[in-house]
Amino acid sequence: MSISVLKPGLLTTVQDLGRPGYQRYGVVVGGAVDAFAARVANLLAGNGDNAALLEIALQGPALRFKADTLVAWSGGDFDAKLGTEPLPKDRPVRVPAGAVVSFGLAPHGARAWLAVAGGIDVPLVLGSRSTYRRAGFGGHQGRPLRAGDVLTLGAGGDWANTILASLLAAGRAATTWSVRPPTLGAQPKEGFVRAMRGPEWELFTPEAQRRFFAEEFRVTKDADRMGVRLEGPALALTAPRELISSAVNAGVVQVPPGGAPIVLLCSRQTVGGYPRLAAVAAVDFGRLAQLRPGDRVRFEEISLAGAHELYIARERNLNRVRTGLTRLVG
Repeated sequence: MSISVLKPGLLTTVQDLGRPGYQRYGVVVGGAVDAFAARVANLLAGNGDNAALLEIALQGPALRFKADTLVAWSGGDFDAKLGTEPLPKDRPVRVPAGAVVSFGLAPHGARAWLAVAGGIDVPLVLGSRSTYRRAGFGGHQGRPLRAGDVLTLGAGGDWANTILASLLAAGRAATTWSVRPPTLGAQPKEGFVRAMRGPEWELFTPEAQRRFFAEEFRVTKDADRMGVRLEGPALALTAPRELISSAVNAGVVQVPPGGAPIVLLCSRQTVGGYPRLAAVAAVDFGRLAQLRPGDRVRFEEISLAGAHELYIARERNLNRVRTGLTRLVG
């Protein structure tokens, strides 16, 4: 089975959950910007968490499916269609042989993840199928999709085949039920992300500390898979500092000498030397993934223990959904 790319979209790449363990060699972790949304999409398509899928940014592709296939997508509010009809979000959908799935502009949000039963069959590179654009490897030929590309699919599992058969028998395109990633965890207030104090918190002035959690920031045009640069109140150190570079994680908020913070994302550099003022809770990475230039965001302080509790609760809910879906097909 395969997919033909009719239109590539603005930036459509093959991703999975990334390639951890290679930062010591200068290789970024990468993977889906919102790993949780990608996992939910894969679950709804009958795949394992780490199956390769498509990450779509701002304006999506047009794809022709060679055979009947089960798909699912999650993420931002894209104008997604199956032929000329809406392509339902956050649920399994049957795509008939020869049909075209297309994603138009995203009126809200920035990214979506499209999973296909069996996953996208591209070679493993350093244990991952994720596209690493700067190095030119992984994914489909180490680059974003282009018109004319053909993506090979793996074989769908028993769960996907059962759902596909039930939709065909019922004459339905999609299931009547859905699983929305935001419903699986306690969400932050609208316009906020939750964050903890970082390792160099005490190096910043009391005024900078206060303003970080009290005032609003705007996303600049410098926002991509590496990170999101913000503009707003300048965040000053108590005195100039030279720090030894060290490993950095997704969600870390670094502050360069100019005082404008940068929130690092999945394709961040492997090490950094800017002071780390804060770190966004992992459960709110999905909100970071949907920020686009001009959006505004504020930070709400949370403790490390609180962030752990939110993460564990969301994973528990996801496991309940996984168990329920397994029982659904007997």
